[in-house]
Amino acid sequence: MKRNFIIILFTAFVMSSCGNFTNLYKHKLADKDYDYLYEAAKEYYVTGQYSQAITLLNDVITILKGSDRGEESVFMLAMSYLKEKDYAIAAQSFQQYYTSYPRGVYTERARFYAGKALWISTPESQLDQADTFKAIQELQLFLEFFPNSIYRAEAEKIIFDAQDKLVEKEYDAAKLYYNLGTYLGNNFRSCVICAQNALKDYPYTKYREELSLLVVKAKYEEAVHSVHDKKADRYRDAVDECYAFKNEYPESANIKNVDELLMKSEEALKELPDEDE
Repeated sequence: MKRNFIIILFTAFVMSSCGNFTNLYKHKLADKDYDYLYEAAKEYYVTGQYSQAITLLNDVITILKGSDRGEESVFMLAMSYLKEKDYAIAAQSFQQYYTSYPRGVYTERARFYAGKALWISTPESQLDQADTFKAIQELQLFLEFFPNSIYRAEAEKIIFDAQDKLVEKEYDAAKLYYNLGTYLGNNFRSCVICAQNALKDYPYTKYREELSLLVVKAKYEEAVHSVHDKKADRYRDAVDECYAFKNEYPESANIKNVDELLMKSEEALKELPDEDE
């Protein structure tokens, strides 16, 4: 009965001005009327007024800890941060929920949204990707705990998208090495290593063909700019890489480019003296 009265009272209150929110909030907090504040927070959450819900929930969570309301308050607070697009704090709040309530009513959603919030907050690919690694780890753990979750498909998509962001960073680095060429050293070798590592770590990336083409081009250029004693081996390496690309991507729009590099490499090998001579 008391709870219904509180809901009715707050429904009238929520229709009032922001000024009334501040005054009544301070009054109820002073009175330690946590039942009222909890119901008010729920009403604000339901009506999409998440910043007000956050204010109230932060004050009642400690008091309600250990109760059903405490569990719901922690999850509701995390969701409010998510709705307010404060993704870093949302991720921390979801993690706080499933750490405090590992078998809670909202644990499945909390683990999923913790990873999703981290993913949304990740920066552009050229910047530090620490949060991208964290998002992948968070969602992989989610899938381990809840392999049959209704969020599985979305979680898997986010993981692949996050991995592609990491690959994009490596691809940009490999291109930079390629463009630097022989400036202050053999940057073509660095390009090959960077691209091949990305291919090894993320074999199903959408950037696979681009990375493979970059390896072909870098190995050819490395052969061109090599000292005489290394030219033969490096041209052979370039030839092998060209055939590997053609086998994997026979319908590629880059086949003509690869064929040209293949022809140049084979012609260069013919012009080099036999090792036995």
